Amino acid sequence: MSTLARIARRSIVRTVQVQIRGMSLSAESQRVQSATIAVGQMRSTSDKAANLCQVKELVTLAKARNACMLFLPECCDFVGENRAQTLELSERLDGELMAQYRELARCNDMWLSFGGLHERNEQGKIYNAHVLVNGKGEVASVYRKMHLFDATTKEIRLRESDTVTPGERLGRPVATPAGRIGLQICYDLRFAEPAVLLRKLGAQLLTYPAAFTYATGKAHWEILLRARAIETQCFVVAAAQQGWHNQKRQSWGHSMIVSPWGKVLADCGGEQELGIGTAEIDLGQLETLYQSMPCFEHRRHDLYSLTAYNVRSQEPTEDRAFANNIVDKRTIFYESEHCFAFTNLRCVVEGHVLVSTKRVTPRLCGLNCAEMADMFTTVCMVQRMLEKIYQTTSATVTVQDGAEAGQTVPHVHFHVMPRRHGDFGHNDQIYVKLDERAEEKPPRTIDERIAEAQGYRTFLLDCS
Repeated sequence: MSTLARIARRSIVRTVQVQIRGMSLSAESQRVQSATIAVGQMRSTSDKAANLCQVKELVTLAKARNACMLFLPECCDFVGENRAQTLELSERLDGELMAQYRELARCNDMWLSFGGLHERNEQGKIYNAHVLVNGKGEVASVYRKMHLFDATTKEIRLRESDTVTPGERLGRPVATPAGRIGLQICYDLRFAEPAVLLRKLGAQLLTYPAAFTYATGKAHWEILLRARAIETQCFVVAAAQQGWHNQKRQSWGHSMIVSPWGKVLADCGGEQELGIGTAEIDLGQLETLYQSMPCFEHRRHDLYSLTAYNVRSQEPTEDRAFANNIVDKRTIFYESEHCFAFTNLRCVVEGHVLVSTKRVTPRLCGLNCAEMADMFTTVCMVQRMLEKIYQTTSATVTVQDGAEAGQTVPHVHFHVMPRRHGDFGHNDQIYVKLDERAEEKPPRTIDERIAEAQGYRTFLLDCS
């Protein structure tokens, strides 16, 4: 059995389960018009049991106010007094504390955002992990903080990278009873690019659980939260730590919910160590705002663009045009904002796949800036995937741009072909074979191509 077949067989059941769950959540999210949400504020210490009691009390308060979802701050599990203690107290996400969190969500039938847990990893460090748990007690999503707070001011010196491994991907927004939520953590707030990308990916709410230092919080916390809301036209929810955690560390507080217009809907203040703020989230406001001020339609995608690398694929929902041909959606294994990758009809080497733009245009020079950025990002991601699957260290990546260059389908597309030692007598012979394949290679069956695409999709899901 091939490597690809083993991957598909090993994980096909899990993949289907995830796809089904995702479809039901999407349908649920589309029905959401308004919902009450709660944002929590607390003061964590190194006492994990006491912190858990605070979390339980916040859940009780949110339940009493009929909130469908509670957002908890960064470090809601604990705040260590030093690096050694932080590593000692950390747990894996399949550990005892996470099991208690999941049971808490299930018993209260409430979605819970655990804003920044200390997730032990294999590198001898931790991830700062934002874990979203649904009302059934299932983990709906995990985002690992990308930007690490290594900063020195007059008041503080912190080096998060001494303890934390940075995350490697921006997660897609998650469909919840409160709308589609983009997950971030604390210091991520200072970076506008992920916020804009999450909005492009469909986010209606952005969340920034934090333990902002007193000095930086006083200067920038509210300003940054309102800026992210205004520029993305999203609701912003930011649960915060407040008060002295130990002799060295003090947090600013002011857990907030901010409207897409930049209005503060809830603020827990800077004195309250334990409490919640609530607000009614009316998603109907968003469409009205988008129509009256269509900022995202006014962006000059021909001149600039923002594209995220390593984002999980969209689930293919429709067949795609490939010039005058139609690509069966079952053979598409990856979709991004502007591109799709699919299995090939006639392969020069094993693993030979195609990446094309969604918009039908014949030449590279016809692409706009957004399509160019997304195309090359997708090609690099697909190349890396193939090299991992087939355990190769080289690839031929080529585009035949125009009829005289050998292009037989007038639609911009790249060939990505993993290479092995000695697969051709001369390396450049692959280009001859690429031209000859239509005459020499019999077309593969649709079942072969679907099975291959399933294997690739499964591999990408397992790696996310």
